[in-house]
Amino acid sequence: ADDKVVYTYVPEIIRYYLGEEPILANVPSYRCSDKADRDYVLAHLDQLVVKPANESGGYGILIGPKSTKKERDSFASLIKKDPRNYMAQPLLLLSTAPTLVDAHVEPRHLDLRPFILSGRDTYVTNGGLTRVALKKGSTVVNSSQGGGSKDTWIVESEES
Repeated sequence: ADDKVVYTYVPEIIRYYLGEEPILANVPSYRCSDKADRDYVLAHLDQLVVKPANESGGYGILIGPKSTKKERDSFASLIKKDPRNYMAQPLLLLSTAPTLVDAHVEPRHLDLRPFILSGRDTYVTNGGLTRVALKKGSTVVNSSQGGGSKDTWIVESEES
């Protein structure tokens, strides 16, 4: 269940199942199976991150702002051949955190994966898994692509 195209439907899923508007805005996401979205993606490949629907681990993606014209042309062909297999989003600016690298501390890009636990009650955990890009300047946080992880804990303030 790592179909990234599902992400493009999240606002509609929330409205349908919960009868509510999403609290947080979705990252702008484009389904290449939709002609208008596909036309936008093809015209803006140099600005977008294009992801295959069923890949994981950061494989098979195009990071438009860091890509060559040849890579973008190749992806344009792939999208035209099988548009249902692709979705796109803008490149997000990731936060950085101090990271121990070779016995000294340097900033590295990261993202946070919070967890929601469901049982008798459903709740969001206090913390999560922070994925970190270990290569200097990289924004790829996937462990299979050289990224690492950090535990993230949220502690209560003394005022609580």
